[in-house]
Amino acid sequence: MVTLANPARERMKRNEAALGAGIRHSRHAEIAGALAVAGFDFLFIDLEHSSMALDVASQISAAALHAGIAPIVRVPEGDHNLASRVLDSGALGIVMPHVESAAEAREIVDRQKFPPLGHRSTSGPIAQFSYNGAVAAKEGTQAVNESLLVVVMLETENAISKAEEIAAVPGVDVLMIGTGDLTSSLGLHGQFEHERILKAYDTVIKACARHNKWPGMGGVGTEDAMARYIGRGIRFVLAGNDLIFITQAGTRRTAALRGKEKARDAA
Repeated sequence: MVTLANPARERMKRNEAALGAGIRHSRHAEIAGALAVAGFDFLFIDLEHSSMALDVASQISAAALHAGIAPIVRVPEGDHNLASRVLDSGALGIVMPHVESAAEAREIVDRQKFPPLGHRSTSGPIAQFSYNGAVAAKEGTQAVNESLLVVVMLETENAISKAEEIAAVPGVDVLMIGTGDLTSSLGLHGQFEHERILKAYDTVIKACARHNKWPGMGGVGTEDAMARYIGRGIRFVLAGNDLIFITQAGTRRTAALRGKEKARDAA
C-alpha cells in the first residue's frame, strides 16, 4: 500500500495544533529546511499576497517534502488552474481564500481531488513521490487524495453564517478564519478578541466539530490571542510569516544589544 505523509494532517489527527509559517518574502528553497528545524508543521506559501512566481513556489514545495514539512499553498481567490499547477509541483494542500458558500467549497474539492473524489487531471508520475514512475497511478493518486489538505477561508460575516453548510461538504478538511479581513469587514481592525470575533470563532469551531473537520485561523496578531484560540479548539494555525519573524527577532536582538551598549557606557 502506498502512503504519503502530511505532517500537518497527522498533527491534527492527534488533536494537536498544527503550526504553520507563512512564506511571503523568502525566495530560496532552503527556507523549507530552516522552518522545519524551527518546529513548524507546514509552510503557508502565499501566492495571494506576494509577488512570488509559480516556479519559486514549486521549488520551495519540493524542498519542503524532503525536509519533512508540509507545503501548503494559498492561491488567489477562485484560481483553480494555479491550484492544480502547484499541486502538480508537490504541494500537499491548497488554501482557497474568500469562500462564501457550500457551492464554492464543492467546486474546490472537485478541482483539487483526483477521481473518483473529484476531476483533477493526472499528469503522469507525481511530484509528491519525486516523480517515481514505479508508483502505480491508481495507488499514487489515492495516496495524494488522502494526504491532501483542502483549506477554505471564511473572511466575512456572511461566510461565517454559512460555516455549517460549508463544513458539511465532503472533502473539505479545514475551515480557516481569515481574522484580519473579518475584523476589517466589521470595522473592528485589529480587535482580534472582540466579542463578535469570538462568536465567529465559536460558530466555526462548533460547525467543524459536528462535521469532523478542523477549524483554523490566520491573521491573529498576538501570541496570547493565538494561544487562547488554540485553547478553544483551533487546530490549523498560521503562526506568522517570514517578515514578522525576521522583524520581531531582529528587534529583540538589537534592543538587547543596544541595552548592553548603554549599560557599558554608563559604567
